[in-house]
Amino acid sequence: MFTVSRQFSFCYGHRLLNHNGKCAHPHGHNATATVVLRSEELDDTGMVLDFAELKNTIGFWIDENLDHRMVLHRRDPLVAVFQEMNEPMFLLDDNPTAENLAKLLFDKTAEFGFPVVSVKFGETGQCSAEYTH
Repeated sequence: MFTVSRQFSFCYGHRLLNHNGKCAHPHGHNATATVVLRSEELDDTGMVLDFAELKNTIGFWIDENLDHRMVLHRRDPLVAVFQEMNEPMFLLDDNPTAENLAKLLFDKTAEFGFPVVSVKFGETGQCSAEYTH
C-alpha cells in the first residue's frame, strides 16, 4: 500500500456559536491541512498522484473558498453584518471547528475523485483535528 500527502497552508477567521471560551469571539488562524491519499498501485509514472494535481484542484479550491475568509455557521448573526460589508465568507451548516473543517476538506478531496484516506486540519501549530473514513 502506498500513501502520499500534501500540506496546504492558508489563513482564515472564524468564531464558534454556543462556545464558552475564546473561540466564541471572531479571531483568525494560520491553518494547515494535510491531505493523505492511498493506493495499492502506482500509475505509469510511478506515482499515486502527481502532487501538482492536488495543488491545482483541492489547493485551488482552498484558495478560492477558505483563504482569507471568515468561515462561519450559517445561523451566525455575524453573517448579515459581513454581507452588508461585502466581506468574503464561507458558510457551513455546522460550527467551523477544526473537526468540521477537516471533514469538509476530506469530502471536497473525495469529490475531486482522489483516493483520500484522511485530512488533518491544523488550527494552530499545537492543535489539530483529523478526519478519516
